Amino acid sequence: MTSETRIAVPPGIEGGAPAERPTRVRYLIIALVFIITSLNYADRSTFSIAGASASAELGLDAVQTGFILSAFAWAYSLAQIPGGALLDRFGTRPIYIAAIGTWSFFTVLQGFAGFLLGATVVAQLFVLRFLVGLCEAPSFPGNARIVAAWFPARERGTASAIFNSAQYFSLVAFAPLMGWVVHAFGWRAVFFVMGTLGIMAMLAFAAFIREPVRHKWANQAEIEIIREGGGLVEAESGRARSTEPTFTWANVRQLLTSRMMVGIYLGQYCINVLTYFFVTWFPIYLVKDRGFNILEAGFVAALPALCGFIGGVAGGVTSDWLLARTGSITLARKAPLLGGMLLASLIMVAARVESQWGVVLLMSLAFFGKGVASLGWAVMSDVAPRKLAGLAGGVFNTFGNAAGIVTPIVVGLLVASAGSFDTALVFVGAHCLLTIVAYFLVVQKLERLELAA
Repeated sequence: MTSETRIAVPPGIEGGAPAERPTRVRYLIIALVFIITSLNYADRSTFSIAGASASAELGLDAVQTGFILSAFAWAYSLAQIPGGALLDRFGTRPIYIAAIGTWSFFTVLQGFAGFLLGATVVAQLFVLRFLVGLCEAPSFPGNARIVAAWFPARERGTASAIFNSAQYFSLVAFAPLMGWVVHAFGWRAVFFVMGTLGIMAMLAFAAFIREPVRHKWANQAEIEIIREGGGLVEAESGRARSTEPTFTWANVRQLLTSRMMVGIYLGQYCINVLTYFFVTWFPIYLVKDRGFNILEAGFVAALPALCGFIGGVAGGVTSDWLLARTGSITLARKAPLLGGMLLASLIMVAARVESQWGVVLLMSLAFFGKGVASLGWAVMSDVAPRKLAGLAGGVFNTFGNAAGIVTPIVVGLLVASAGSFDTALVFVGAHCLLTIVAYFLVVQKLERLELAA
């Protein structure tokens, strides 16, 4: 019904009858996505917690450790575009279920590194982490598709911030657990524990996640709220999903020739430099450069992670509040990013601080700021072409997770050459400032990209 013909009716009355009270299944959906994404990040950071003990037992130096830590991101980045195309072609649910099951299986296998035949232990760990990255590739584009399907635009920033903040909560919840498991049972046990939890998460996803129009708990009133707010409630149906392959060079070219999209992709690469420092080298930094033992490092790493989680939710809520007040997607998404990245750049100051707890305070402030600024997936939900949501998200995550290839290796080389993490912290902090450059000098107005005919 158009705005010209719509007539007002009293609240709670539609066509003379009491309106159906809308369900709130979308909030349960995002809660489950949050838990699964927390496990996702915990599985990719297992070697960060186990790394100090594993390196001592297996005789790994800083450069070898850096390559092992980077293995995940090599596969994760390379598989993003194919993973996004698979989501567009076959739908989120079957691809996501397969992804959780396989990445959990390869997480378990890492506990047997050194006992597998036919390769050195470095090669075994590299290959297994590579396979974990390959299997996790569809997860974040899948999350973005779930949010686009289940949430109206006015709630999308908060919903995206919730699942994105799982990267911090994963270490709040799992770093102490993994540190205790390593301390009590040895580094191999952490892979067995986390892999088992992943299998349980796969079963929960399979039982509960559906598109809105097919979910037996969501009533028509909730579906209409989502639909009228711009949610793609039938994006996963056979009718709505294109049978044509979305992974074509023509489609990729349209994404990469858009100045707005290129700026967003560049910004995600820069912001993920900080992310990957945190999920790879940060616990090792606490042990080797700051004198914490492995059990302490697991608990200490949780403090900045908690601040990042709080910042992530605060950034999403603030962004949606600004959108409601101003109606401007551009202002609503860019303002929190500016303030957050300026705060995150404080990580460089940690190189000049001697106190253990002074460093923890600075890291906590930096990760709070990074959380506030982490609105990239909300931006993607706002601007991705409707028929290429998976592919656009895949390209976005390819650029973002290229930082996971570069960061662990560069940090390892800087630590090996300098004998400390000081220059590595400057390297990470400089990318926070480059994120601002990408969003404010390259990206202009944020709006949904329309494909050429």
